[in-house]
Amino acid sequence: MTMKTNLLRAAVLSLCVMVQVVTSVDPTAIPQAPDWPFDVTTLTAPDGSITAKFVSFGATMTELWVKDRDGNARDIILGYDDNTKLLTDPAHPVFNPIVGRYANRIKNGTFSIPISADPPPDGPNVYHIPTNDHDGQDTLHGGIYGWDRRNWTIVQKSKTSVTYLHIDDADEGFPGTVTAYATHSVENGGVLHTQVHASATEKTPIMLTQHIYWNLDAFQGSENILQHQLHVDGSRVVAVDGDAIPTGPFIDVEGTAYDFRTAQPIGARWNETVGLCGPGCQGYDNCWIYDKSEEEVPGLTLWSDLSGIRSVSAPAASTSLQAYAWLCALQRRECRNNVRLDVTTNNPAVQVYTAYWLDTPRKQVHGGPSLNYTKWSAVAIEQEGYIDAINTPEWDVDQIYYPGRDFHWDTKYKFSTVD
Repeated sequence: MTMKTNLLRAAVLSLCVMVQVVTSVDPTAIPQAPDWPFDVTTLTAPDGSITAKFVSFGATMTELWVKDRDGNARDIILGYDDNTKLLTDPAHPVFNPIVGRYANRIKNGTFSIPISADPPPDGPNVYHIPTNDHDGQDTLHGGIYGWDRRNWTIVQKSKTSVTYLHIDDADEGFPGTVTAYATHSVENGGVLHTQVHASATEKTPIMLTQHIYWNLDAFQGSENILQHQLHVDGSRVVAVDGDAIPTGPFIDVEGTAYDFRTAQPIGARWNETVGLCGPGCQGYDNCWIYDKSEEEVPGLTLWSDLSGIRSVSAPAASTSLQAYAWLCALQRRECRNNVRLDVTTNNPAVQVYTAYWLDTPRKQVHGGPSLNYTKWSAVAIEQEGYIDAINTPEWDVDQIYYPGRDFHWDTKYKFSTVD
């Protein structure tokens, strides 16, 4: 029996104990699909309010259908028609997977345990992760092949829930083995719920996110998200350098383009966002620190009330949504989207990225493949921990996990409509 097999058996046993949403697992009960890891699992809430699709590759969500005010279902996340491009697309925009073992950036791809501000190039308890961002200045989203580009395995599935297992056996140079379970579920009332539970065999940093790109209009009546209304319950933003690495201080959002404590359009202070997401970039790619626990009351809200009457032409080979928007325009009446997203989470921070560097063919349902997703056509919202805290000891944030101290990530996305 191989070490990997032993780890898998131990993982299954620990899943039964640690993750409440799964009470028993028989790994032989769910045979591996012939198209694994791009096998599609579809979840639909009993009341029909929400349908989500996932693949095993990266435990990735590929479609998310919710209903607008008029009862029409819209796919409100970006992605591919061919899910194998999650692996093969050289642009690698990171469409909607579980990101780990350490999300966001790691300065110089280096950290130490115990953590330090400037770990030495080499030495005991110093670790190097392959760099893949800003011309080799940092590691982004766990390395070249992070969790979003790994083959996860289904260990539990029902009509409303699926649990994926991934065993990270010191991949990308991280210390020890981490066993992770990602459970996606849908609930009545338009709720998507994602939980990730991870345990480690030795001390290691763990910081995860679910990297979802949202366009609540589903490209019906708008080509970008600048008019999406955004509220973030955060009065501080992490100050970063030109490589998006924390410098230590926090920025007070008062009177700045970062201030979304009162909801306003993402593009409300657009002229002030030049350079905020890096040199030569306009928009946001920044980490807000929540002001309080956001597990019960939404820490972030996003909605769109854009009318579908704008810039709509008669569809040639249309989807039902395109035909619906065209009919509204023809009848000179407003057909508003009005989809609202409320996010509750156990995470202390959120990254908001307005997708400046995006240039990828759209799904057919979004007008592709002749049209591309381009800059500002979506907003990625990433519930996460303090970014690169493993190289910023002055924050006194502990992101090191070990036997007896497990990691748990929990976020709910609640969809409704705005009257």
